[in-house]
Amino acid sequence: MNMNTLADEAFSLFNISLTPQQQSMFQVYEQELISWNKQYNLTAINSPEKIRRKHFLDSLSAVLALRGSTINRIIDVGTGAGFPGIPLKIIFPNIQLTLLESVGKKVTFCEHITHLLELDNVEIIKGRAETLGKSSAYREQFDWAIGRAVAFLPVLVEYLLPFVRLGGGALAMKGNSGPIEAHTAENAMRILGGKLRQLIQVSLPGVTEERFLVVIDKIASTPEKYPRRTGLPKKRPL
Repeated sequence: MNMNTLADEAFSLFNISLTPQQQSMFQVYEQELISWNKQYNLTAINSPEKIRRKHFLDSLSAVLALRGSTINRIIDVGTGAGFPGIPLKIIFPNIQLTLLESVGKKVTFCEHITHLLELDNVEIIKGRAETLGKSSAYREQFDWAIGRAVAFLPVLVEYLLPFVRLGGGALAMKGNSGPIEAHTAENAMRILGGKLRQLIQVSLPGVTEERFLVVIDKIASTPEKYPRRTGLPKKRPL
């Protein structure tokens, strides 16, 4: 699978037209990820074909939830090596993007790749959602908060929803367990000011596991006590 194939599949699956420049940016991203992975073990996925499908295409699938909404300001919580935030920034260059990650080597890689790709208006923060979600500069300031492969959904919504403005949305990118997790998390969504809008099923070529986009509307302000202190959401999910 080369970058032309990535472009073809992005168009056929998600109606995304990648320009030659954007394809080149994905090529650089892939090369740097493979190179850094040899030393820093940023991700378990390290073959070019798997990176393009399980990282790039999977990240771009978020467009199915985002399209048609306001996407001026997005936070990617637990971004790891920049997924899905950086691929979304490549195709939506005008968004203001915040990447939040607690692991130092992954933060350093995100800083490196955003500089190399000359991406503007990207803020990279080393920290945790439980802390940053209490800050007035970030709390309820984003059109979308996105989390991919971060935590069990009742936990993840406590990380995401405090960042989302009223009328905005949270997006959890999940695997086969998406529908069950969405049902389990409905009480947490209600407590935190969210409401499940829809589940979008995603099938990626060459990937056997089904993917689900769990789309949550922010319909009420998150109570001040949330997010709870570091570690507590995971220890005692709502």
